[in-house]
Amino acid sequence: MIERTFVEEGLKKVKLNEYFAKELDRGGYGGMEIKRTPMGTQITVYVERPGMVIGKDGRTIRKITKEVVEAHDFDNPQIDVQQVEMPELNAQLMASKLAKLIERGWHFRRAGRSTLRRIMDAGALGCEITISGKLSGPRARTEKFVAGYIKHCGEPAQEMVDEGFAIAKKKAGVIGVKVRLIRPDAKIPDRFEVVKPEAGAGVEAEAEEVAETEATEGGV
Repeated sequence: MIERTFVEEGLKKVKLNEYFAKELDRGGYGGMEIKRTPMGTQITVYVERPGMVIGKDGRTIRKITKEVVEAHDFDNPQIDVQQVEMPELNAQLMASKLAKLIERGWHFRRAGRSTLRRIMDAGALGCEITISGKLSGPRARTEKFVAGYIKHCGEPAQEMVDEGFAIAKKKAGVIGVKVRLIRPDAKIPDRFEVVKPEAGAGVEAEAEEVAETEATEGGV
């Protein structure tokens, strides 16, 4: 029963994320967070343009809240809209932007490299972009663009890597776009720094060592 509850909750989150991705596309949807509280469900939505999501006098956000209650069965949802400060460091937002570039006719390599460059120029420690589908022929294939440091498995990959997925609809078929990035403030477990000694510290230590040696020799 516990496993079934976890699966049901996971499906609800996936469906809600798909709903937000569709409804808030014009506002620049950049992902969500869900927290259970004694008062109900706190849903934080990250967007590039909050004004378009909230709407005039809050009409749009009230409409969305009502649909979340009716269609997605969340208990007393409280939706908080937050602005994405750095769009280039939000994987979901960059995946959506990349998908739109491909839909507008950009060559997938040009679009992928341009997006990768924007993300890395914003300070990301690493980025991996995967584009899959009928890219340049009748057969589907996958193209990857990688830069910097990226993790693929284990706890660091779950905690540090931000992931986003979007779909580009073309005449030849659907093209999937996946963006994975590590933000500049991520604490990488296998990274270390060599701390240089303070100025004069090495000289003082050497002087003390010489003094001890002279005292020992003098006693002998």
